Amino acid sequence: MERRTRILEKDDAVSPVIGVMLMLVVTIIIAAVVSAFAGGLTETQKAAPQLTMDVAIVNTGHSGSSYILFDVKGTSEPIPTKDLKIATSWTKASGEMGGGVCTVGEWNTNVAIPGHEEHGFKYNSPIGFGKGVQGKQGINTTTYGTGQYFANYTLVAGTTMKSSPAAYEMSGYGATDSYKYAVGEYWKETNIDGMMAILGKEWSKLRAGDTVDVRVTHIPSGKVIFTKTVGVQG
Repeated sequence: MERRTRILEKDDAVSPVIGVMLMLVVTIIIAAVVSAFAGGLTETQKAAPQLTMDVAIVNTGHSGSSYILFDVKGTSEPIPTKDLKIATSWTKASGEMGGGVCTVGEWNTNVAIPGHEEHGFKYNSPIGFGKGVQGKQGINTTTYGTGQYFANYTLVAGTTMKSSPAAYEMSGYGATDSYKYAVGEYWKETNIDGMMAILGKEWSKLRAGDTVDVRVTHIPSGKVIFTKTVGVQG
């Protein structure tokens, strides 16, 4: 009886050790599964490209000399504009606020030009120029190629994006009064030009010395790839 009791006591002592070892094995297996799952998520998540640009915003009160310009200095890889969202925001000293968002979707402009007075001429702002833009490159609304529309071109070093306020004959921005849109045959109160699409409908209130926050988001990764506070020039 004494020998049997000793054997039972020995078995009882071993059981807790086996239990601990089993718990360790299970813990290691769970950790490995979680790590593999997290690694898979990391691999499938789209990496954000890098973007370097100079940005200028000018408001002289007249269409021909007012504009917003994005000058791409460098990218880590070609960046399709269909993958980007450009957002702006500004607050004047008076407390007035404004801003706009440009992204893939419906046309963000609607301007009246000869031949399109009734329903307006639609395109996506900002307009692309230079490298990364395929096809015809026009210099004004009536000659823009569809490859110049935002979402149709790719950003690389040497790409320029630009938009200006609309005006034609005696209607549009600065046509009769500085810093104002004159309603006429080719400009209606419901129209939206390239400057409005990027900076908001009240952009004309911006003056030299005001600042605009510009932010570019890479949609596939959800990451902001460019931010800058831009001083308005007159």
